[in-house]
Amino acid sequence: MAEHTSSSIEIKASPADVMAVIADFARYPDWTGEVKEAAVLGADEQGRAEQVRLVMDAGAIKDDQVLAYTWTGEHEVSWTLVKSQMLRSLDGSYLLEPAGQGATEVTYQLTVDVKIPMLGMIKRKAEKVIIDRALAGLKKRVETGK
Repeated sequence: MAEHTSSSIEIKASPADVMAVIADFARYPDWTGEVKEAAVLGADEQGRAEQVRLVMDAGAIKDDQVLAYTWTGEHEVSWTLVKSQMLRSLDGSYLLEPAGQGATEVTYQLTVDVKIPMLGMIKRKAEKVIIDRALAGLKKRVETGK
């Protein structure tokens, strides 16, 4: 079983408000530093994205990838890699749990395997940076609308 990296953050908003931002892929370039383009390629009968194309630019690493999304209830979404130029695999998830007083605990889990050789320690560090940036951007977007 592949190792994964995870981290959590508390956001002062309901799980539904947090999930609305997570599910709004068209706005990802507004609040995520690495996503430059996002397009929903397919949606389920409830209008939730099933496949999304993301154009990423994280400095030295640029990628054009397609991810498949699975929505579990109203508080969890996971994704897996369909295709990519740079990655062999990418599995991630957001789990939202009510934290009282209108807050939500958001846990982001990520496992990445790149096509180029990379030490596990360096890969975990990169995953941690991706997760921390994503959670900080999500928190700011949800709490301030920016």
